[in-house]
Amino acid sequence: MLTSFFLGHGATFFASGWTQFAGAFGVAFLIMLLFGRPFIRAMHRWQKRGQPISENVPHAHLQKAGTPTMGGLLLIAAIVIASVLFMPLSNPTGWIAILSLVMFGAIGFADDYKKVTSQSKKASNGLSPRARLGIEALCVVVLAYLINKTIPLYIPELSLALPFGIIWQLGLFYYIFAYFVIAGSANATNITDGLDGMLAKLYMPVLVVLVVALYGATRIGFMDTVMFLPSANGLYAPLGAAFGAVLGFLWYNARPASIFMGDVGSLALGGFMGTVAMLLKSEIIMAIAAGMMVLILLSSFIQTMYFKATRIITGTGRRVFLRAPLHHHFEELGWAETKIVDRFFVMSILFSGLALVLLKFA
Repeated sequence: MLTSFFLGHGATFFASGWTQFAGAFGVAFLIMLLFGRPFIRAMHRWQKRGQPISENVPHAHLQKAGTPTMGGLLLIAAIVIASVLFMPLSNPTGWIAILSLVMFGAIGFADDYKKVTSQSKKASNGLSPRARLGIEALCVVVLAYLINKTIPLYIPELSLALPFGIIWQLGLFYYIFAYFVIAGSANATNITDGLDGMLAKLYMPVLVVLVVALYGATRIGFMDTVMFLPSANGLYAPLGAAFGAVLGFLWYNARPASIFMGDVGSLALGGFMGTVAMLLKSEIIMAIAAGMMVLILLSSFIQTMYFKATRIITGTGRRVFLRAPLHHHFEELGWAETKIVDRFFVMSILFSGLALVLLKFA
């Protein structure tokens, strides 16, 4: 009865963006706190041996064996429920953001399920890289098409907004750009999720930047550098729900983690982040705010490419880092896990601060 009331009257009672944000934040956070412990027990019973520890991580990670994974399932449920309760249901932007969350969450679930059921320590026993990238590409095409349809008539279709008010029409290259933004965000968050509590801590400053960009996009004259996008009003509840759910998940994922997010959660959050950035025409700003995640993703790419190139040239593959991605390099140097997470968190705050400065003045 209460749910139907909210669904029927949400657009009227929750017209204020900040009310939508606060309401969705509170509901998502409470869902995580109230159902987190029962969910962890259920995952323990189902998975029995927990997430298999990859052979490509530092030896110290073996002590985490038996920790259940797929905590992202509860996180996604919290975001979807809280968003639907508070967002204006006739506004397409909120639905597109939720669609991206569910789509990339489904890809992550398939990957997690194969790994957990096989109990393989090899990442290749999940979805194959080719299959995963192909499915991600299909999801991005659908999302990019829908995103483009929400853009007001006074903004050119299939365009990219650059700093200083520059609009660059990309044509069909828009879909390639969207792949780098949305799938790139998904894979960056996925690789970042390697230490207890790290993804949640690095993700929240980026959410702050997206919320400020949203406020600027829905208020004429608040930020001269942000386009006026009235339809973006539908994003207040999903962003509030994401903030509450991630904060609630950190309650159980802080070291020592009681549950891991899994690919189902990390891919979902990344796809959601990239999609919201595109809906707000703030892709460049988001990339700067997520600079720490970008560096982590680049470290894996650089390590792989350098190893392959040196193996072809010299016959022996060489490495730039002691181990990739970047956080494992610092683990090999002897840094404590909490020190790495906290320092990366500080860097994420600095990157997000730079993004906010550019959002206001660029």
